Amino acid sequence: MSIFRTKNLDAMVAAGRHPGGLKKVLGPFDLVLMGIGAIVGTGIFVLTGTGALTAGPALPLSFIIAAFACAFAALCYAEFASTVPVAGSIYTYSYATLGELVAWMIGWDLMLEYGLATSAVSVGWSGYFQSLIAGVGWHLPDALTAAPGAVPGKETYFNLPALLIMLVLTGMLSLGVRESARLNNVMVAIKIGVVLLFILVGARHVQPANWQPFMPYGHTGILSAAALVFFAFIGFDAVTSAAEEVKRPDRDLPIGIIGSLAVCTLLYVVVSGIMTGIVPFKQFQGVDHPVSLALKFAGENWVAGFVDAGAILGMTTVILVMLYGQTRVIFAMSRDGLLPKRLSSIHPKYGTPFFATWVVGILFGLIAALIPLDTLAKLVNMGTLAAFCLVSVAVVVLRKKRPDLHRAFRCPGVPVIPALAVICCLGLMTYLSLETWLAFGAWLLLGLVVYFGYARKRSLLN
Repeated sequence: MSIFRTKNLDAMVAAGRHPGGLKKVLGPFDLVLMGIGAIVGTGIFVLTGTGALTAGPALPLSFIIAAFACAFAALCYAEFASTVPVAGSIYTYSYATLGELVAWMIGWDLMLEYGLATSAVSVGWSGYFQSLIAGVGWHLPDALTAAPGAVPGKETYFNLPALLIMLVLTGMLSLGVRESARLNNVMVAIKIGVVLLFILVGARHVQPANWQPFMPYGHTGILSAAALVFFAFIGFDAVTSAAEEVKRPDRDLPIGIIGSLAVCTLLYVVVSGIMTGIVPFKQFQGVDHPVSLALKFAGENWVAGFVDAGAILGMTTVILVMLYGQTRVIFAMSRDGLLPKRLSSIHPKYGTPFFATWVVGILFGLIAALIPLDTLAKLVNMGTLAAFCLVSVAVVVLRKKRPDLHRAFRCPGVPVIPALAVICCLGLMTYLSLETWLAFGAWLLLGLVVYFGYARKRSLLN
């Protein structure tokens, strides 16, 4: 049963702590800001409006439900990341516990999640960027503003800004993770400042009458919105992809994972509550900039301009971190022989997987330029929820298989917490459309074909 062969866990732990390979330059502060950089973006600046239409003023409850599902999985991630500090996130953990085929499939799943997330957010970035330059009278030709068929009534062929932002961030990542982390930290600080500015200014304009009725669509609306805004939390798991580049992974990784999730949950709940208190929720129909709309509705136009700029920075950091996570998963799979070896080569000067970074950036940049946003976003939630289920199962399996293994951080309440993570994630998956399930199944089927046709024979464990 070679498809269930597992990697030597002790060798993986030793390799992760070895001074060679990727440069160990990240600390806990970098990781918390990396997590916030990946999480606070499209969710808070775009999805809050769509979520309000689904849940009404009860949208903060939807964020809390989605956050609980993430929190249970985050505790499982923290145990694995601090115990096995190796690049690859849940792909690597699955390889050590559930076997090669499961690891391959979840790696294939993560390639979809991270890759399409970067593409989808870069399309959103393009929209905000075009809105910003339109304010000073600059306009791109219609043909270069969006993917084919993305804008009804316009002849669009190529989303040039989406491709360009992907290429710029790819270049930065290829030159060094330390430099990319510094830029991320600056942009995250500005982004959080903009969100806090909205909270301080917007709180003065809240009309409690707009919160009535609080649950216009009942529990179904809240849960449906939770499945939708789950996208807003995608990104904290990308912190685990940095495991091999962290100075003290046993301490710093749990801080980065749980700390970033806690900060972002608080921001989402407060912002969504204030936003629906300023604007009657039905007025968010067709709005892709709900936060700045709320400020304009309140007459705070100057603050709305800052929020638009913050949204651009917010989406930039999301693309940067998700692109980073994607390259590290591919790096780990290539190093294990499951993908071409060139993808795990490390640049002698920059200490990064230079070739893999550019392959990912160009490929998903072109996808962003040529495929509409709604098509890109369909599979991201499904892939992430599946990954969270697997990491929760893997924690229980590893506890049974290797109770002797040193764990710098232990997920509390095993197996109850992992079971709750699986239940919550599966519950949210049931609220996703049949079309999403079918498309996800087709992607996994393609993954099986690639595994048995290529990866299984070339695996280093073969």
